Amino acid sequence: MSITKEFFGKTDAGEVYAYTLDNGKGLSAEILTRGGTIRRLIFNGTDVVLGREKLEGYIEDDTYFGALIGRNSNRIENCEFELNGRKYQLKENDKHRYNNLHGGPCGFDTKIWNVSAEDGDEPKLILTTTSKDGEEGFPANAEIKVTYTLTADNALVIHYEGEADGDTLMNMTNHAYFNLNGHDSGNTKGHTLQLNCSFFTPINDVNVPDGRVLSVHGTPFDFTEPKTLGRDLDMSNEQLKIAKGYDHNFAIDGRDFRKFAVLKGDKTGIVMECYTDRPAVQLYGGNWVDDSIPCKDGAHYDEYQGVCLETQVFPNYTKYSHFPSGILKKGEKYDSVTEYKFSME
Repeated sequence: MSITKEFFGKTDAGEVYAYTLDNGKGLSAEILTRGGTIRRLIFNGTDVVLGREKLEGYIEDDTYFGALIGRNSNRIENCEFELNGRKYQLKENDKHRYNNLHGGPCGFDTKIWNVSAEDGDEPKLILTTTSKDGEEGFPANAEIKVTYTLTADNALVIHYEGEADGDTLMNMTNHAYFNLNGHDSGNTKGHTLQLNCSFFTPINDVNVPDGRVLSVHGTPFDFTEPKTLGRDLDMSNEQLKIAKGYDHNFAIDGRDFRKFAVLKGDKTGIVMECYTDRPAVQLYGGNWVDDSIPCKDGAHYDEYQGVCLETQVFPNYTKYSHFPSGILKKGEKYDSVTEYKFSME
């Protein structure tokens, strides 16, 4: 039940601060004003998210550790989309693949957000920013608000809001890499995951959904019953080969706000239950993580050291009309909540 603020560094765009929220019940979060980045998330003494040591590490980084993502999360194939009969060209920033990734090279993850804080039994950090018409190629002026709340029952709630003065794309998420054994504990292959997801969207050779929506049953993508993240990684499967593991979109069963995942650490017994109102989640196993940039606390990260559960609409929705849409119409409000709730087994 406290909030503190410390200077974290300075960029050409201004000073960056680290806010620490503590609910007094065992959960605390350190959040940077640059990128709205979750740098630490500590439950019962264990820091369960990956992060960098210094601000420079986040600026050099391309792994999006803990950052807010927007306007559009995930990939848009060929860096272009059509809206209201007009074609929009975006920037390529997806490592040798001609895709737009996570809103472009200067997306929400690079912004220094305006911040206000509300202390109490459930401390909140409220971040706001303006995304101007044409920023990173997206149309319309957009006003964005993201609220982080630590609840009294040890959940991190992320509330995303947005409005625009014209039609645009809006598909925000957070890119936290979770390791429930501790951020410096090695890979997450022993973590157990259950996903309430009966279908997934296969990807093409540039990691973008190819339009199909397939059943997970009988495939390595079936997490409808709990299994370890590493159990099927070595299976002979073309989809796993393309992504070097899991980097796929899953359609979440049901509608409205519901539980979509349960992740358990095999060494600590920490359990994370995940809830959202979004139609889908990207499961990314940290397949390309490395420690060439200094990690916090002197840690060394390697492949598969963190797992991401990024709530979203289906990637490449601008190309396929049968996918849930991320188009935000003028006059409408983008309003979405994702929750990560922690407990001990």
